[in-house]
Amino acid sequence: MTADLVPLSALQHLLYCERQCALIHVERVWVENRYTAEGRLLHERSDAGGTESRGEVRIARGLGLRNARLGLVGRADVVELHRVADEGSAAGAELPGVEGRWRPVPVEYKRGRPKDRRCDEVQLCAQALCLEEMLGVEISEGALFYGKTRRRARVVFDEALREETERAAARVREIVEAGEVPPPVADERCTRCSLVEICLPFAPRHSAKRYLERARSAALAEEGAG
Repeated sequence: MTADLVPLSALQHLLYCERQCALIHVERVWVENRYTAEGRLLHERSDAGGTESRGEVRIARGLGLRNARLGLVGRADVVELHRVADEGSAAGAELPGVEGRWRPVPVEYKRGRPKDRRCDEVQLCAQALCLEEMLGVEISEGALFYGKTRRRARVVFDEALREETERAAARVREIVEAGEVPPPVADERCTRCSLVEICLPFAPRHSAKRYLERARSAALAEEGAG
């Protein structure tokens, strides 16, 4: 991890489960299961990097991202760069060594289906915020491609999603800087988590305070009997 920056992936971990986020990004724990392996295979092509052109669209894979204000760093699966007809448009960015102006559209690949929680949307929005800072351009939307449905889902980066993303980034930094792991949640999310055997969310838990009180009472009773 780059000093003082947290990975973009931490935002999705956070919104799935704060304990999972802390185990991965504070304790440096990682275990792979079927779900994470399928996700890794889905990302192999984008992780290889490179660019290509398809008419009026340039495609960049594995593009490095950074946002100093939010303290985020990572890579985009794919950033599509669409040529902008209006050279003066605020939606277009200048690219080194490339003529014209280009509108960035981040695209993130996911193994499963769209989720009830907005963790995928937040991670994608964070990529857009990185690109905005890097390129000095406003990005209005991106897309999520899901492996199960083989379809793209359009994501609009409205004010509500931007605010949720910034709150998530701030919370991740709080957790990392505090260096503490929150208690387990022990709900349906745990059965799909690759860290369940380390987290042990369903293991019996005892109160340390009650244990100490019982031990103190037993010691006092023993002294009285003596």
